[in-house]
Amino acid sequence: MVSIKPLDVFFWTLRRNEKDVVNLYNTLSPVMQLATGGNMLNFGYWDSSTTDPILAQEKLCMNFAKLAELESAKTILDVGSGLSAPASFWKSNFENLSIKCININYSQLRQSESRQDVEFLNASSIKLPFEDKTVDRVLALESAQHFKPFSEFVLESKRVLKDSGLLVMAIPVVIDSSSIARLGILKFTWSSEHYSLDEIRKFVVDGGFSIQEEQLIGSSVYEPLADYYVQNHQKLKESILKKYSPYVESILFKSIKKMKKASEEKIIDYVLLKCHLQ
Repeated sequence: MVSIKPLDVFFWTLRRNEKDVVNLYNTLSPVMQLATGGNMLNFGYWDSSTTDPILAQEKLCMNFAKLAELESAKTILDVGSGLSAPASFWKSNFENLSIKCININYSQLRQSESRQDVEFLNASSIKLPFEDKTVDRVLALESAQHFKPFSEFVLESKRVLKDSGLLVMAIPVVIDSSSIARLGILKFTWSSEHYSLDEIRKFVVDGGFSIQEEQLIGSSVYEPLADYYVQNHQKLKESILKKYSPYVESILFKSIKKMKKASEEKIIDYVLLKCHLQ
């Protein structure tokens, strides 16, 4: 049984510094692993042919890869790489890639699958350990919501990217700053920065990029994921309760239902951004 002190989680969520984010992920990531049966740690992209979370997560990774034009890339940085399952997926589909997984969380790097041409680096998103103009892509797949100052991540991406490079992100957002007051329980269980879509756009443009493509896909992310959890609640609950207390599962269930409602009411969305250097 994983021991969780609610007061610790409250302060981690309230402060959200790098150490707090590491503690949150080390404590709560296994919940997503139990719920999905895999190590992707993302919400996934769901369509009419998607039957389970792993397929949804792989679809999100492939859609993201196409947006990032990985077939023509050589060296990529996967910033906030989690357990590096997306990097492993990309390497399996694009064998010529050299992938550098960047993660402030050393514990997650230690748990990551080792593959040829996938390098693991314990570093911060705002201090990338690479020389100027040396990489083809900077990718942040459902991780940039934790980066702060976000503007420094954008500037670091600009510094390390070649002139022909791309910054590509998949990031949960609130539609506008006024929406934060309507998040309800998500204000506390959405353990990241609550960046608005306009804020993200401004950070990107002010940091020296132009947005080539923007896709808002929240209705294919949050709502079907919530439906899957509700439809399979009893089975998933039994799995989660093997390691976590009923309190944790109850909060998760309430948060997932609120996530669906917030998406339907256009309080939150999920954006894919493809950005070129100006």
